Amino acid sequence: MPEPAIEIRGIAKRYAAHVAVKDLSLVVPRGTVYGLLGPNGAGKTTTIRMILDIIEPDTGTINVLGSSHRDRAIQDRVGYLPEERGLYKKMQVRRVLKFLGELKGLRGRDADARIDDWLERLGLRTAEKDWGLAKVDELSRGMQQKVQFIGALLHDPELVILDEPFSGLDPVNAQALKDTVVDLKRRGKTVIFSTHLMDNAERLCDAVCIIAHGEKVLDGAIGTVKASHGDRSIALALDGAASPAVQQVLADRSLVAEVDDQNLYYELELAPGADPSVLLRKLVETGAAIRRFERVQPSLHSIFLERVGATGVEAGMSGHG
Repeated sequence: MPEPAIEIRGIAKRYAAHVAVKDLSLVVPRGTVYGLLGPNGAGKTTTIRMILDIIEPDTGTINVLGSSHRDRAIQDRVGYLPEERGLYKKMQVRRVLKFLGELKGLRGRDADARIDDWLERLGLRTAEKDWGLAKVDELSRGMQQKVQFIGALLHDPELVILDEPFSGLDPVNAQALKDTVVDLKRRGKTVIFSTHLMDNAERLCDAVCIIAHGEKVLDGAIGTVKASHGDRSIALALDGAASPAVQQVLADRSLVAEVDDQNLYYELELAPGADPSVLLRKLVETGAAIRRFERVQPSLHSIFLERVGATGVEAGMSGHG
């Protein structure tokens, strides 16, 4: 079995009376997209900073790419996008990127060629406009985030760590980052990203770890995590709002134990012993225009709500699309 990209054993971090991370252990396989999930304040950023040796764990061990996380040589093999975005606002974009590349050992024409390639790939250099020649503060927030993303990838790292990379991005820029994450995996890189957006994790990740209140709630491959939470979920989609008759059927606790109501879409958990065909028949009898009625594995969103609760989570899409 190949050596994991990251192996964490029993780490903890305390600040006076506050426990930020408690006895956390996890293994990130090489060549995977791994999601570190949890609500705001769960301990995700603290964990990432310990992996990167920005802060020291009080207890436990961390290995990164086969060596101790304290090994300085490891850092040149890692790319990091921090949660707090920070670029020199009055500096030309290309000069900022060249500076970030130099910090990782890139020089001259090699750096220039990589900068050109990434600016083009992320739509910041076109026939109409070369945003690399603009000052950072002339760019939109989404463009600035893409510039910082490029800075994390210029040196072609083996391991890429992204802290809340999709926060505040519009759909177009978010898709550009998602496409890049997929491409990195195709090239054999390991990508770890933290998020509280469950749909992004469900669609991108091979495996996840959910953290709440500094403790691991669960971890594992997406398929394994979902399979372990049963097959009692129903994806229901309607044309138009639910009528009172539909709402009455969904409120029948002999048929439906839980309802996640997203207006035109519902994720239902069947009651113990309930027959899904009976539920479908009763819904049809209401005259509802049903676009979808499908037995599915539970979404990460519903698993999160079950194991952690609703505080701080944003579902985005359900993950059943």
